Amino acid sequence: MAKNLHTDNAPDISTVKPHFLFAAIGFLVLGILMVVSASGFFQAYYNHRLLAITHTAVLGWLMMLIFGSLYQLIPVIFDTALYSERLAKFTFWFTAASIIFLVYTFWIGDYVRLLPYAATFMYLSLFFFVFNIMMSYKNARIKNIKASFILSAVFWLLMAETEGLLTALNFKFNFYNAIHVAHLHTHAIMGLVGFFVMMIFGVGTTLIPMFLISHRLNEKLLNKSFYLLNTGIAGLVLSKYLYPNRFVILVFWSIIIAGVIYYLLYINDSYKKRMKKTLDVGMKYTMLSLVFLGLPVLLSLILILLPKSNGSRYAEIIMLLYGLSMIFGFFTTIALGQTYKTLPFIIWLEKYQKLVGKYHTPLPRELYSEKVAGVQFYLYMLFLLFTPIALILQNQNLMLIATVLFLIVSVLYNYNVWKMFFHDSEQYINKREKEILKDHN
Repeated sequence: MAKNLHTDNAPDISTVKPHFLFAAIGFLVLGILMVVSASGFFQAYYNHRLLAITHTAVLGWLMMLIFGSLYQLIPVIFDTALYSERLAKFTFWFTAASIIFLVYTFWIGDYVRLLPYAATFMYLSLFFFVFNIMMSYKNARIKNIKASFILSAVFWLLMAETEGLLTALNFKFNFYNAIHVAHLHTHAIMGLVGFFVMMIFGVGTTLIPMFLISHRLNEKLLNKSFYLLNTGIAGLVLSKYLYPNRFVILVFWSIIIAGVIYYLLYINDSYKKRMKKTLDVGMKYTMLSLVFLGLPVLLSLILILLPKSNGSRYAEIIMLLYGLSMIFGFFTTIALGQTYKTLPFIIWLEKYQKLVGKYHTPLPRELYSEKVAGVQFYLYMLFLLFTPIALILQNQNLMLIATVLFLIVSVLYNYNVWKMFFHDSEQYINKREKEILKDHN
C-alpha cells in the first residue's frame, strides 16, 4: 500500500512534512480558541471571534493538511513530478505567516486597518499554490476525471480567495453596494463547497479505493458527480450575484446535492467491492464522515426553504449548525481519518524504505498508538453529539464541555503526530534484533 503513495516523482519529504506539523499545531490552537470562546457560539455566526476560529479551522488545520497530502499525491494522480518543490517550500512559509496574521486580525476584530493587508498576503500565498498545481497539471501524463476534480478544486480556491480579498478590501474602500454578509456567503460557498468538497472528493477517489483495496469501479458515477457539482456551484454563485431568487438557488443547490449523491454511490461501489473487510480507525473516520455529509445537506435545504418571517436568531443557529457540520462533521472527520492512513506511510517511507529486506521493519500503523487513536475517535464522536445539542438548547455549559472534548481530541491527535515524526528507526531495529536473537536462543 505504501508503494501506491510513492513514485519516482514523489517530492522530497522536507516538502511534505512541515504541512502536517503546522496542521497539527493549528488543530491544537483551534481547540484552545474554541474553549476560550465557547460563549461566542451563541452570538451571530459572523462575529469576529467565530471568524477567527473558522479561518483557523479551514486554513490553519484543514487547508495545510490538504496541501501536504496533495504534494505527496500529485505524482500519483497526475503521473508527473510537482512543478516546483522550491516554490512549494516557499509557499508553505508564506502561507503559514499569512494564516497567523489573518487569524490574529479576525481575533482582535481589526477589519479596517489590518484585514486588507492580511487578506492580500493570504491571497498571494494561495496564488502561489494554485500556480504550482496548475503547472504540474500542464505536465501531467494522466488527465482523467480524478485529476479534473483536483483542478476544479484549485480553480474554486482561487475564486473563493478573490471574493475574500475583495470583501476584506471593501471594509476600507467601500466599493460594494451589498452588505458584507452577502459576499461572505458567496465566499463560503466557493471555499467550502467549491474547494474543500471538490478537493476531498478528488483525493478520495484515489485514496479510499486504495485503502479499501477495491477495483473495477464505475467511474461513470464520478463523471456525473463532477459535472453536476461544478454546474451547481457555478449556478449558485452566479445566482447570488445576478438573480438571488429562492427558487433558482434551490434548483442549483439540488444539482449540487445530486452530484454529492453520485459521488457517494461511487464510494458505496468501492465499499461493496473492497477486499479489506475490517476497517481500522482511519477508515472508520472516513466512512463516518461520508455519513455525516447528509447533515449539512439537510440543513442547507432548511435554510433555503426557511420563511423570512422566522426569527433571525433561529436562522443564525441553523446557519451556524450548517457551518459546523461541514467543517467538523465532514471535513475534519475525514481529515482525521486520512491522516492516520497517509502520514504513517509517508513517515515509514522516509525511515524504512531503504531498510526493507535488510531488517525487520514495522508496519506503518505501528508508528502511532492505535489505543490513543481509538480514544480520540470516541471523544470526537461525543464532541459531534454534544455540540448541536448545546446550540439547539442554547446551553453554554454543555458547549463548554463539547469544546473541552475537542481540545482533548486535538491533544491526543498531536501526541500521535509527534510520535510518528520522532519515531527512532535505529532504536526500533536494534530492539527488534535483540528480541529475535533472544527468541532464537
